[in-house]
Amino acid sequence: MKRRFSLLPVHIILIICGIGMFLPFYWMLTTALKTPLESLRFPPTFFPQIFKFSNFVEIFREVALLRYFLNTIFIAIASLLGVLFTGILAAYAFARMEFWGRDIVFIIFLALMMIPLPVYLVPSYMILFKLGWIDTYSALIVPWTVNIFAIFFLRQHMKTLPQDLFDAAKIDGCGRFRTLWQIVVPLSKPAIITLAIFDIIGSWNSFFWPLIVTHSDSIRPLQVGLAYFSREFSTNYPLLMAASTLAILPLIILFFFAQKQIIQSYARTGLKE
Repeated sequence: MKRRFSLLPVHIILIICGIGMFLPFYWMLTTALKTPLESLRFPPTFFPQIFKFSNFVEIFREVALLRYFLNTIFIAIASLLGVLFTGILAAYAFARMEFWGRDIVFIIFLALMMIPLPVYLVPSYMILFKLGWIDTYSALIVPWTVNIFAIFFLRQHMKTLPQDLFDAAKIDGCGRFRTLWQIVVPLSKPAIITLAIFDIIGSWNSFFWPLIVTHSDSIRPLQVGLAYFSREFSTNYPLLMAASTLAILPLIILFFFAQKQIIQSYARTGLKE
């Protein structure tokens, strides 16, 4: 009982922080269900007097939201496949293969993570312009098919795998690629799923780079499309909140389905076998 009472202040603080984190989402959802007149009322109402569910239908008539969703899904899936392919191969090489300059190359990779996006924005744009990729899906996908954090994250996980597995695979005649796809990848499933979630969230919320390399409305991803929509309908807060609610809803659903894998990934990464 004493232990429970001693933890009571901690629980109270956590509950207050949880309410503080939930409040913006509640305000967004309730505003999406209000009328334009009620959303401008002061003092504001914390509960809609009239539930206007038609805002979620009207938003599709006012903006090409479905097109933005399809563009974002295609870009996220394509870049994710590239990140997993390059990340798994590179992480396996850095974690389990011996070659000259391995540690130096890996340190250089880590150093590249420290460079902010504005530094290489202009050179990257010039390269894409020379290739004729501006305002194409290639500009939104190809530069992000290699992720240094993904290589680092998977490498750290692969280094925790027991060496006995690799010795047994070698004795059984497995080559490097067979060992990778039949042993390492299945054992790295929680880490791969966690990385996939992070990459999808990054692609879903990407704004600055797509804003620079896209010009036509038909190719814009979700966040850029919503930015243009908010500029045109800056005072129609219910429609803006309805669009924002629909934009974050897939990420919330994805997290609830994959949170178990995320926990397993962090738990296993902290163990040394």
